[in-house]
Amino acid sequence: MSKKETRKPKKVTPKQLVFCAVAVGLATVLSNIKLFRFPTGGSITLFSMLMISLPGYWFGLGAGIVTGIAYGLLQLMIDPYVLFPLQLIVDYVFAFGVFGLSGFFKNAKSGLVKGYVVAVCGRFIFATISGWIFFGEYAWEGWNALAYSLVYNAIYIFTEAIITILILVLPPVKEAMTRVKKLAVE
Repeated sequence: MSKKETRKPKKVTPKQLVFCAVAVGLATVLSNIKLFRFPTGGSITLFSMLMISLPGYWFGLGAGIVTGIAYGLLQLMIDPYVLFPLQLIVDYVFAFGVFGLSGFFKNAKSGLVKGYVVAVCGRFIFATISGWIFFGEYAWEGWNALAYSLVYNAIYIFTEAIITILILVLPPVKEAMTRVKKLAVE
């Protein structure tokens, strides 16, 4: 880029807004279909993490992060569990905003699966930090807070992720997701 060229921010189109809003709506509905709910927080849902990672995969990092944060704030309004102000930021802003990392793989081969895995790992990191710092008192007897948080969060986050990935690699699902992305970006 030469000195005379200026970098214009990308405009968000109404179509992109609609696709992001639909992803938030679907993620919200699916987050309420709990296959298993843990007593002190966290649950295995029906593909809600996938839905919130889609905007990043479709439109890139910025749109993904903003959509993830919007979803986190909506979750905060619908089903809040806040003990400390900093915990609110970690659990609802960072842990859901990180789903935008799927945007790093928007043009990669198998980008949806790669982006989803990275986004889920990001969520796991923030959920673990929150559990370690804010919920360590719930650690199982004989467990330190960090080990407890690592295992506790891995159980529900990675169970849902594995189920989702197994579904995503099915040829009809792969084809359907490719068509949806094409609709979103064209």
